[in-house]
Amino acid sequence: MGEPAAHPPVHTRAESTLPAAAGGRVLALTFDDGPHPEHTPRLLEVLRRHDVQATFFVVGENAAAFPGLLNAIAADGHVVGNHSWAHRSLTRMHPADVRDDLGRTSELIDRVVGTPPRWCRAPFGAWHPHSLKVCADLGMEPMGWSVDTRDWTRPGAARIVRAVTDRATPGAIVLQHDGGGPRHQTVAAVDRYLPLLRAHGYTCVRPQL
Repeated sequence: MGEPAAHPPVHTRAESTLPAAAGGRVLALTFDDGPHPEHTPRLLEVLRRHDVQATFFVVGENAAAFPGLLNAIAADGHVVGNHSWAHRSLTRMHPADVRDDLGRTSELIDRVVGTPPRWCRAPFGAWHPHSLKVCADLGMEPMGWSVDTRDWTRPGAARIVRAVTDRATPGAIVLQHDGGGPRHQTVAAVDRYLPLLRAHGYTCVRPQL
């Protein structure tokens, strides 16, 4: 696996907002649990049409099943992040298994898109000291979120739109899903709220190290 340019420090927690240096009315859209053969391509089309880039935290076994979608995500300029191999809680795994799980996923991403991931999101957002150290050892930064759309509960596109537009603040990181279940509502909501965010002066950005 290609070595990252710098070894990140071992964090005590995952950052839930973008660095203050990002400045302005910016926020980051993130999507977990894909890639999915139906919902990920539709979401990519929506993001392309609105000229927006996002971060996709992929599950290794899904990425292995659909490597072409992993390439499509990267080809559109989106960030590909590590979301573990099989979406098991890292805090309940044997220490050696945590390293194998995250390392296996990073190696797959590197092999498919040609670059190792620099961001990692733990399943359920559950980190502990060992998993944070493994994250740093693999050259990744842990990322949390500040806006939880709870789209996985399938509350309806309108409620997902409100969750984003009502809670948008400079530096926010928005949690959504393109995999793990039916995500038609999420795709529809993204298409509806992106013009609203833009009208309020927000720009969606890739996270910067």
